[in-house]
Formats: sequence, structure tokens, C-alpha cells
Amino acid sequence: MLAAICAACTTETYDVVVAGGGASGTAAGVQCSRMGVKTLVLEQTPWLGGMLTSAGVSAIDGCYRLRAGIFGEFCDSLAQRYGGYDSLKTGWVSNILFEPHVGARVLDNICAGEKNLTVKKNVHFRYVRKHGGGWLVNADGIRYTCKVLIDGTELGGVAKECGAKYEIGNETGVIQDLTYVIIARDYGPGADKTIPEPEGYDRENYVNCCENALNNPATSKGQTLWSPQMMMSYGRLPGGKIMLNWPIEGNDFYVNVIDASRSERAKAFRQAKNKALGYLYFIQTELGMKNIGIADNEFPTNDGLPFIPYFRESRRIVGEARLTFEAVQDPYSYPEPLYRAGVAVGDYPVDHHHYANPDWKNLHKSYTPIPSFTVPAGVMIPVGVENLIVAEKSISVDNSVQGATRLQPVVMELGQAAGVIAALAVKNACRVREVDVRQVQTVLLEAGARIQPYLDLEPGDPDFKLLQKMGSTGLFKAEGRNVGWADEMWILTGGIPAARLDSMRVLDSLRHPFETSPVDWRGFDK
Repeated sequence: MLAAICAACTTETYDVVVAGGGASGTAAGVQCSRMGVKTLVLEQTPWLGGMLTSAGVSAIDGCYRLRAGIFGEFCDSLAQRYGGYDSLKTGWVSNILFEPHVGARVLDNICAGEKNLTVKKNVHFRYVRKHGGGWLVNADGIRYTCKVLIDGTELGGVAKECGAKYEIGNETGVIQDLTYVIIARDYGPGADKTIPEPEGYDRENYVNCCENALNNPATSKGQTLWSPQMMMSYGRLPGGKIMLNWPIEGNDFYVNVIDASRSERAKAFRQAKNKALGYLYFIQTELGMKNIGIADNEFPTNDGLPFIPYFRESRRIVGEARLTFEAVQDPYSYPEPLYRAGVAVGDYPVDHHHYANPDWKNLHKSYTPIPSFTVPAGVMIPVGVENLIVAEKSISVDNSVQGATRLQPVVMELGQAAGVIAALAVKNACRVREVDVRQVQTVLLEAGARIQPYLDLEPGDPDFKLLQKMGSTGLFKAEGRNVGWADEMWILTGGIPAARLDSMRVLDSLRHPFETSPVDWRGFDK
């Protein structure tokens, strides 16, 4: 009892507190620490990494050719552990696949090397309050005070508690399907890993998951039906495990729990788990793969499933800048020059999962091609709330483009950018919204990150930073392309002529327009 009373009275002080150690939150904490700022990351699960690890989505979507910054560091570590990048190309959904527990270890190792970073796991938030010019966070009865707070949670709940305005879903409030991923393994010929029939199991929910004798054209949703072998190799991981995260009559599940109570969420998650287990049960009993079972050496949970579901959609704050589908489609003609304030990049199509929704016919379709894009810094700065930065999937974007900004590489890059903004606010003794965008971009480039999605030059090239900076002024405009499934962006398709690079170098040597053209959070000249 005495220990409990003392714990309730404990207050710890940090410069920056990151609420949520997911993909964004972990990157934010690492970046803050590397800038000499005392930082705390609070994570509710036993693992860092969020959707990359705790949710089991261990197949990275996009940015394979745009690896840079902390995201690139994470990918390089995975490649080193598995024996090179070719060793990560085990399934056809991605060029970078890995076991979730390995990703968690990589992130632990990265964080362990940061002397200014403290990480606490299995922590549950109680409340957040203003504290002077900063914040007080109460988690499990311990109080943490900070100058800057970063929301890296899966659903943006901390931003809500801080008073940030937000939107949910489309115009009618519909959000994307979530998924309880299953990490399975093949236990070999003769093994029988058939699970008990899940509660509410209905075979008809899965008959069109792949080509099989039970296919029912009358209930088909028009999705491509692959062979069972292709379905099972979709998410094959290094080491032979199988990530079951199948969007075609598989384990996607529609429910909106963003503003739900704890009991409502628990009920919804049980239903989502049963939908996923029903998919596995169908594979075992109807497709004859009873040797495929839940991996017993992946998640240390009672049922072997991930710690959390894969949330594809969160709250979306009302920010100082708002990235829209139109801005991504044609950044140079859009009324606001958002690209000039870029701090993170992406190259994945607009991907919405709605087939588990009863109204799926009238909702956004997946895979709308777009050019590679940059995300402006202002999407992380909530209107009307001081010294709060919002990252992960809760940034200020429209419902459509959220289907591209929600993916792992983008949110990890946004986390790094959030860390830069927070650290600069602390070091410059200013409010978050007073931080200089150009200084943020400069620090990111020095840290090996990208602020523009150009494919012309790689980070190791001596002219890489010059190209990134010049493109951020608007003096040199890029060209977007779609090549098959790939989204691209080039300053000049096919490469940069020496004359153009020479002109950039001349401008740089005289008076760098990047340094002399400060911009606001939306990319406009100050």
C-alpha cells in the first residue's frame, strides 16, 4: 500500500514525452534523443513498433526505393539480420517482410543506444492536462511533465484529450476496415493444427477468398481470386512463417471503435478476432491445410494473436496544413504550395479497405494511382493547441489521401519529423508553432532523411541535399509518373542533365534560395 501511495505521488520531468511507441512514436523518440533532448516514450503494449510489430503487419508497404532516415535505418537493420535485402523478398505483397518479433528487437536495439531516451512499455494512460506552457501526463498513476507532447497513439486519443479538433472517416463517418492479423506457420506434413470452430463462424464469409470448389459468383465482390498457393505466399515471411492479412474475403473486419468505450472496444475486438480465426478455420477445414496453424513462437499472448488489431484509420486532426488528394495529384498547381514544407515522403497508391463494410459498393475503391508525394510539416500541428505535435495516422489529411499517408514508411518518417520539431522547440525555447520549417527540413536532411520523393539521386550522392532543397523552393519542379504499381517522382524523367545540376550549384554558391526563403506550415512565403 505504501509503495502504491508513493508511486501515485511520483512526478518525472522530461523535455518531450511521446505518447505511444508505435512506428511514429518510436522514430520521434529516437530523433529527439539524438538532438540532445531528454525524451520519454510511453507504450501500452510490450513491444515498440505499433502496426509494424504489435499488430503483426510485418510487410512494409511502399518506399522501397525511398529508404532514408530512421525508416531506412530500420530497414537496413532488418536486411542485416536476415542476410541482405534479397532475403526480405519472401512474399509478393512487399519487398521488405520480416517476423514481427524481429522488428521489435531491432527497434529495442536502436532505442537502447540513445542515452537521452527512456522507454516504458505496458503503460496505460489515465489523463493529460496542461501544465504551465507544457503538459502533464498521468500513466498508471505516475505523473510525467514535459515541454512538448507528441501523440503517437494508434487512434489519436491523446490529441483528443488535449482539446485538438478532429474528423473521423468520410462524410458519413465511415472508416476503413481493421484487421486482426494472424502470424501462422506450416507445422509440416501430417500435423493437425485445426482450431476449434470460432464463435459466429459462417463458411459463406470466406468461400470467395481464393479459387476453390466453394466459390459463389452470386456473393462475389468482384475482387481478383488467386489460387490458394498465391494467397498463402502473399505474406510469406523470412523463416517460413505466414502473415495472414488477406483483403479478399479474409480477415478484414468493419467496425468503428475510434470514439468507443473500453467495453465496446473489447467486444468489437473479440468479433474481429473471431472473423480472423474463422478465416484460418476455413483454410484448415475447407482448403485442406490443417498443417497451417497459429505460430507458437511469435506473439507471447494467450491466443497467439497480435497485441493489437491493425487500425487502418484514426482520428484526423484539424491542422495548420491539410494535405488533400488534389494536392498530391498535382502539387505544383494546387493553390497551397504544401510541397515546399515537406518533411516526409510516400509512394504508395491511395489504398482503402472497405470490402468488409455492408455498404462496400458505395465506398472508396482501393489503389488509386498518384505520383510519389511529400507530406507538409503543418499536418502535425493542431490548430488552437500549443506545444502538441500529432503523428502516426492522426495527421491533418482528407479522407481520400489518408489511404496513402497511413502506411508504415510514411508514419515512421512523420515520427522522425515530429521529433525534430519537438527538439527544436525545446532547444530554441519557443512554442512548437514558432519552429522554423526550413530548419526542420535542414535537420532532417542532415539526419539522412528525405523531404522530397525524387528518385534522381540517392542520399549518398554529393548533390542529394542540394536537389532536395532546390525542389523545396519550387524553382525546380518535378514530374510524377505511374509505372505499373509504382508511383514515382523525378526532377527530370530519366535523370538530371549536367547543365541543370550546374545551375543549381551556381544558385547554391551565390545565395541559397532555400536558406533565404522561409516558409510557413503550408509552404507559403513568410
